[in-house]
Amino acid sequence: MSSFEDAETEETVPCLHMTFYHPCQGEKMMFRCLNFCKREQVRADETAKFGRDSSACRYSLMDARVSRVQFSLQFYRKLHSSERCFEIKNLSKRTKLTVNQTELGYLNKIDLPWRCVICFGDYQILAEIQEGESVDYFETHLHLAEAPILQERPLPSLQPVPESGISSSIFLCQDKSPTEMDENEPC
Repeated sequence: MSSFEDAETEETVPCLHMTFYHPCQGEKMMFRCLNFCKREQVRADETAKFGRDSSACRYSLMDARVSRVQFSLQFYRKLHSSERCFEIKNLSKRTKLTVNQTELGYLNKIDLPWRCVICFGDYQILAEIQEGESVDYFETHLHLAEAPILQERPLPSLQPVPESGISSSIFLCQDKSPTEMDENEPC
């Protein structure tokens, strides 16, 4: 038998891909302390904290409007299951955190969906979980977005506009209730 056949089976490592966006990144460089495009190992028993305090947080954001510790991510395995998950907890007393429109107040926590957008202030973070078998550690892989992750979409008009392009509300009679009338008859 060859040494290849005798070698231990490599286990895959769960990886949390996080893509960061802030509209002022170009001028304020708030992500300058993050290590982009290189995978980083985190022990499973560690809590990955994000915030502006570099002594308390593994991932520092250089912005005075960010809390000392903004939020944390904890890797865990579900009880009586082999499923591995991440839990996100808001650690900011001042700023609410949203995860796919679920608002988290101070010390609120939820399981991180497999793909989600985390928002606080003007920050947008796309988080995507890549599955793996390892229970000893996971990896983070940080990316920088050039454009907003969430695109603002204009709200659809609540009032239909007729084909003529003129709103029918200007043609309504003085009494506010709709009435049936001949199209040639004046109001």
